[in-house]
Amino acid sequence: MPATMTREKQREAITFDREEFKREFNHAPFIVKHHLSDHPLFELPRLIELSKSLPADRVEYNAGNVPITLDPTNTPRTGLSVEETIRRIEECRSWMVLKNVEQDPDYHRLLGECLDPMLSLIPDMRGREAFVFISSPGAVTPFHIDPECNFLLQIRGLKRVRMFPMNDPELLTEEELELFYAGGTRNLPCRDEEGKKARIFELNPGDGLHFPVTMPHWVENGPNVSISFSVTFRTHESDRREILYRVNHRLRKAGLKPTPVGQSSFKDGVKYFVFDAARKLKHAMGSKEEHRREY
Repeated sequence: MPATMTREKQREAITFDREEFKREFNHAPFIVKHHLSDHPLFELPRLIELSKSLPADRVEYNAGNVPITLDPTNTPRTGLSVEETIRRIEECRSWMVLKNVEQDPDYHRLLGECLDPMLSLIPDMRGREAFVFISSPGAVTPFHIDPECNFLLQIRGLKRVRMFPMNDPELLTEEELELFYAGGTRNLPCRDEEGKKARIFELNPGDGLHFPVTMPHWVENGPNVSISFSVTFRTHESDRREILYRVNHRLRKAGLKPTPVGQSSFKDGVKYFVFDAARKLKHAMGSKEEHRREY
């Protein structure tokens, strides 16, 4: 296929306002448009085939009738298999995510078609991944945060997303962010269940929504089955942010009170420099040890 046709297809997969993208990316949610609603990769038989090809730990599913605030250790199960869940998704009141579907060549290509048009705006894009969400009518995804830059593309059904301010300590504390980046749960207590501070986005097929890194949100499906395609990636800045929160977590565990990330560019720079130097030293020492073993 000629390269010009490939580029045209890529432009058609997802469209957005470039000025809005440059202004709002990773600062605020904004709507994009896509042309994947009738794509054969999102038909239920193909999704069943996909679920069987993925490693078991890449398929997560549970009951969908859950509260907004949910301890993940108390997540209710349905007793159904993966295939039964997908086949009976209309009535089984379940929520499912197929993770890292880019392992499949077809979904890998589709991920590229969605993200490649953004490369001119995000040249340091890295760690690209894709997820498929399959949910019963009325299913809820509890209040949580995510570590990646995310574009959620609504394929089928209606999804109502409530997005909350990123830098509101009444909703999300520094300690919670530190623990999250140190390996803690993504689910968090929602301190605004009435959604007084939330922006509500109703996503219909053809709509997509940008989720900035760690922007708190919870999701409720409409009256029909919902299928969504989530395309995610990381950047140098998101990786740096993660490192700074991990450093602050270690400092807090040592009994110190670290300056919040983003409050002092100088202190953030020192923390990142020390962490990066320690990481490079550890890598160098490991390489030397490996070299000694070889001889």
